[in-house]
Amino acid sequence: MFSMPLLKREMKASNKLLIIFIYILTIYILSMVFLYDPQKSSIMDDMAKSMPGVMKAFGMVAGTGSLVGFIASYLYGFIILMFPIVFIIILANKLVAGYVDRGSMAYLLATPNKRVKLALTQALCLWVNIVMLTAYATIALIICSALLHPGLLNIGKAIMLNLILMVLHLAVSGICFFASCISNDTKRSFTIGAGVPIIFYLIQAVANMGGKLADLKYFTLYSLFSPNDIIAGKSQIAQVLVLAVVAVVFYALGIFIFSKKDVPV
Repeated sequence: MFSMPLLKREMKASNKLLIIFIYILTIYILSMVFLYDPQKSSIMDDMAKSMPGVMKAFGMVAGTGSLVGFIASYLYGFIILMFPIVFIIILANKLVAGYVDRGSMAYLLATPNKRVKLALTQALCLWVNIVMLTAYATIALIICSALLHPGLLNIGKAIMLNLILMVLHLAVSGICFFASCISNDTKRSFTIGAGVPIIFYLIQAVANMGGKLADLKYFTLYSLFSPNDIIAGKSQIAQVLVLAVVAVVFYALGIFIFSKKDVPV
């Protein structure tokens, strides 16, 4: 069901983009772990207390205590959540719509591979990159914590945090890939593929402020990822199932539409 030559080419083509985002995540992970101080309030806690509204909008809450709680609040509230999504938006946009926009899709369609096989291969490339980026973030967090704060990181909770985040990223990638499959140019693909995740985050930021706007959390996928609830050990089965369904539905719809639509060559 997959074209290995195409997959290898796409993985090689995405290496530079992946390395750039790995570099960015490394800087932020190392910085946040370094800022944690088990003995006293950190600079991040002081900022959260001085600007509670702004920090809460970004999912950052002071007084998290443990290292994994500190990381969950200040690293996973925005940086580890949104930077990989930017990576997903860029990659998903080029995997299908990019080929059509450049007129290169004709070369792929001229191969003996069916459209479904081509689309599944491009989807697999996106999945593999997401898994690789998530795995790297997890390993980097564990190593940085071991070097700077030996024995303080709850590795089990850190891994669970990243696994659930990966499912969220797969769901968002489904939307981005769907946008790429239904579009004949990168402008439209980018508008939908980037617009929806950004709107979701803006809604989540407003909902995080609480009050009457708290119910807006039901209109964004990001509310299904709650780092603090994960660290607290609350069940996340329902949230993971919803995210998995969203991913499957949008990938399936995107591949189906791509297999049936007229593609300008």
